[in-house]
Amino acid sequence: MPRSPCLLWLLAVTFSLVPRTQPLVAGDLEGDEQDETPLPAVPCDYDHCRHLQVPCQELQRAGPAACLCPSLSSALQPPHPPRLGEVRVEAETGRAEVHWCAPSSPVHQYWLLLWEGSGAPQRGPSFNSTVRRAELKGLKPGVAYVVCVVAANDAGESRAPGPGAEGLDGAEGPNLGPCGRLTVPPRPLTLLHAAVGVGSALALLSCSALVWHFCLRQRWGCPRRGRPSHAGL
Repeated sequence: MPRSPCLLWLLAVTFSLVPRTQPLVAGDLEGDEQDETPLPAVPCDYDHCRHLQVPCQELQRAGPAACLCPSLSSALQPPHPPRLGEVRVEAETGRAEVHWCAPSSPVHQYWLLLWEGSGAPQRGPSFNSTVRRAELKGLKPGVAYVVCVVAANDAGESRAPGPGAEGLDGAEGPNLGPCGRLTVPPRPLTLLHAAVGVGSALALLSCSALVWHFCLRQRWGCPRRGRPSHAGL
């Protein structure tokens, strides 16, 4: 039985409306796989010794991609001792700038302890966990001190051995502990005054010796040399 022209036309219109399937390309599959592959995590821009260092947890939240923070000890334990860094002494003003590095522990605050001799230490003000540098004032010229940096959290504070700590003078290599020894040299003006005083004393002694010599010469007289005898006179 011959098909009706209307039926054939209807079938042709129906097939034309069906979307054609596009062939898959290998490059499209590779691009999809690359988009779904997670980026490798990198260490956060965190330095234990950097002054005003932002906490690593804040760096993780602020960055566009996740980064890795250094491992820390438990917050239920007191922090490990910080590491004392460079100590710069200014003899003219009696000040010293102390640097340190944070421990691998949760820290809420820092402070400095200063020993002069064998007496009790003087405690400085507290600093927040971002601080890595502080200043000591009122140091006396020509005096040796011992300084320690202390870290603290809710569980307690780190250990500060004080003057009894080993390796304070750096004889066994770089200092890796929380304490160090600093000596304030005499002020330049003090050295100048001392030099002027010594020079004045030497000049006074020289003048006294000369005056004493001339006084003795005038009192006792000088031995006269015999006149040479001329032959033939």
